[in-house]
Amino acid sequence: MANEPETWLERAESRLRAAELAPKVEEVGRVISIADGIATISGLRSARLDEVLRLESGQFGFVHTLGPDAISCVLLDPAEGVAAGAAVHRTGEVVRAPVGPGLLGRVVDPLGRPLDEGGAIEADAFAPIERPAPAIIDRVAVTEPVQTGILVIDALFALGRGQRELIIGDRAIGKTAIAVDTIINQKNTDLIAVYIAVGQKTASVARVIEAVRAHGAPERTIFVVADASATPGLQWIAPFAGFTMAEYFRDRGQHALVVIDDLTKHAATHRELALLTRSPPGREAYPGDVFYLHARLLERAAKLSEARGGGSLTALPIAETDAGNLSAYIPTNLISITDGQLVLDAKLFYAGQKPAIDTGLSVSRVGGKTQAPALRETAGTFRLEYAQFLELEMFTRFGGVADARLKAQLGRGERLRALLCQQQLSPLRLADEVALAFALREGLLDAVPPAAVAAFRRELPAWLDQHLGAFVTEMERTRTLEPEMRPQLSAVLAALAARHAAPAASAAKVEA
Repeated sequence: MANEPETWLERAESRLRAAELAPKVEEVGRVISIADGIATISGLRSARLDEVLRLESGQFGFVHTLGPDAISCVLLDPAEGVAAGAAVHRTGEVVRAPVGPGLLGRVVDPLGRPLDEGGAIEADAFAPIERPAPAIIDRVAVTEPVQTGILVIDALFALGRGQRELIIGDRAIGKTAIAVDTIINQKNTDLIAVYIAVGQKTASVARVIEAVRAHGAPERTIFVVADASATPGLQWIAPFAGFTMAEYFRDRGQHALVVIDDLTKHAATHRELALLTRSPPGREAYPGDVFYLHARLLERAAKLSEARGGGSLTALPIAETDAGNLSAYIPTNLISITDGQLVLDAKLFYAGQKPAIDTGLSVSRVGGKTQAPALRETAGTFRLEYAQFLELEMFTRFGGVADARLKAQLGRGERLRALLCQQQLSPLRLADEVALAFALREGLLDAVPPAAVAAFRRELPAWLDQHLGAFVTEMERTRTLEPEMRPQLSAVLAALAARHAAPAASAAKVEA
């Protein structure tokens, strides 16, 4: 104890001798004004675009515009406590987001700060939110399917791993429901899902999280939330941060699915920041770089070559239209960027056709290349048949149809329409979809009234498991419908159809 002061003095002298004594230059700026989440700062002449700045009161922001005498900084934290004259320090870094398996199952903000009760995030690393898209030479053709579990999509507009498919339509007609069902259907696959909420109501985001936790695989899902109450800066970086988190898995040979809900609100946030920082407005007051904003984001979705690990990142951006106007600025931009679009129609929605996908305006520019062979074989003509049915149905409104062939075609179309209706949170397996398409194509549903098709579809999964489990197992393994399996499948489906057939049809079969 007596020697402790002398020991402390020796340690202090040793540290002083090892310290490097040299001048340190630090550039410090000052806040000129602050309003609406934007701080105007002077004195940082060497600051770079997108560089992170630290304010005196602890908030962070990033440089959005550079001027001759001042810069505009978009805050990533609430502006409480920030006043004119506050000191601002450069960090020399760009905005980064945490990445790694520690984010799986968590609800975080775009900076990786936890919004749930799970404690601190254990990140493997921090990666820049702005990253270049894979080069053309690093990509391969999109050939592996993403099963959504929604028959109308998997049969008519198949999606592939590495594709960018836009979900677009008016508000509150089921856009998010399609994306959530797709996430839930990955429960038994190797896809890792990232759901990004931009400017959404807190209650809406909570419903999505609860749905995935109740029906999907939340342990393989990341929820990145920048809701309507978040700062504009957080809402702006949210899609980029979510893509960075997903790219961690893609670059390691895994497969990721990213849902952005939605890019219309993200574009509105970009316009808000541009107008506040006095950027020149263009069409609909959006700045001229809004197309590049979303193009550089969605180009990061890709199927990588084997040399790059063979991973994939699939994007399902969501966009909102006003009164079904697809020719507005943001919808046309996104349609031109993506590899197809699922267009939802309000009239179909209110008529009870859910999902309310307009089969005439929707398209997948990858389509059959990724579709399971069994589904392509059984449902390959559905889109043409459905289009012919809709046209024929429109003409029959002016009068009755006497021709037996046309009556049969109308009946088949009504059953196809009933088959394409599907309740939310009830995704179908590939075996179920193939069986439904097979039953319709082979005429096994001709005796089932259109109103009973929903009950037929609802009972089908359990019926197949009970009577034809080998078919289900083989379909998941090979994704093909073998010729020797067809008679058994036909018999099993016919037995189920007989349970739902109209009484008159059943009586006719008995007499025959």
